[in-house]
Amino acid sequence: MLIVMAGLAGAGKSSVAVGLGRKLAAPVVSVDPIEAAMWRAGVGRGEPTGLAAYVVTETVADGVLALGQTVIVDAVNAVEAARGQWRSLAKRHRVPLAFIEVVCSDPAAHRRRLEGRSRGIEGFVEPTWEAVERQREAFAPWADHRLVLDSVVDLSSNVATALEFVAATS
Repeated sequence: MLIVMAGLAGAGKSSVAVGLGRKLAAPVVSVDPIEAAMWRAGVGRGEPTGLAAYVVTETVADGVLALGQTVIVDAVNAVEAARGQWRSLAKRHRVPLAFIEVVCSDPAAHRRRLEGRSRGIEGFVEPTWEAVERQREAFAPWADHRLVLDSVVDLSSNVATALEFVAATS
């Protein structure tokens, strides 16, 4: 199964992804550490490292799926091209696809989380609130069936809801 997280930076998708990964014993492949690794390797920040990180994430997820294992992709997935990438990957492997979008309905809490977080990803610069606002404006409408979780709800409840959704999708 391919589980794909989506949502604005700081909304809480990585926390849900990690919680799901622990419950399902499934690897979580996250775009942000991959992009940071590119920067540490000397690829310039002006280069299309965001797109490249999605391609690398897809390659890693492809390898996991080839082993017959579930994998969780952790990325913003704001645009249709990114979502189509995951649909194609699931189709190639003939596995179920579950999209899970995480939102934060409280803008003040979202901003506090974003500005207060330190994930320890070496070389990664956390986005500003202004960058998240630009992400929000650019976020494409969804055509796919998905679960929407609100991170104002406690994490354990969101992970439990996500597990139910994944079980119903598989």
